[in-house]
Amino acid sequence: MLLKEIYDLKHYAFTKGPFDWRESIRACCKPLEADGTCDERYAEEIIACVEKHGPYIVIIPNVAMPHSTEGAEGAHKTAIGFMHCDTPVSFDDDDPEKQVKTFFTLCSTDPAAHLANMQRLVAVLMNDEVVERLKTIESPEELLEIDQLAGDNA
Repeated sequence: MLLKEIYDLKHYAFTKGPFDWRESIRACCKPLEADGTCDERYAEEIIACVEKHGPYIVIIPNVAMPHSTEGAEGAHKTAIGFMHCDTPVSFDDDDPEKQVKTFFTLCSTDPAAHLANMQRLVAVLMNDEVVERLKTIESPEELLEIDQLAGDNA
């Protein structure tokens, strides 16, 4: 179960905004930096990718999946982190669907594990009830409750 794994590894953060999108990328990488999954260079890699390619990391309204290329500078392990910001972060001021409060940060050094993590995340985000609960999550313990909603697909 993906959200339980994030909880058990302490790969989560609950933050107060407002952030600009660059600050939010740096903040969402912090839980992965805490145990050496990545270092601060990884956040800068993601920022450079968004600057080059636009807000490709906003995968559905309110949810972003910050990531860079496999084996990017600063990436040391393969894992997923979670961050929820109490105020929306705008990745495009002209597009309200590019407002994000929930971040799932992917870090990758192993292509097979990375693909499996992406599939697990997609399964979680296909559950509308889970996505709704993530909009108002306030504590790490709620990750465990929401994980139960995600069921065996996570």
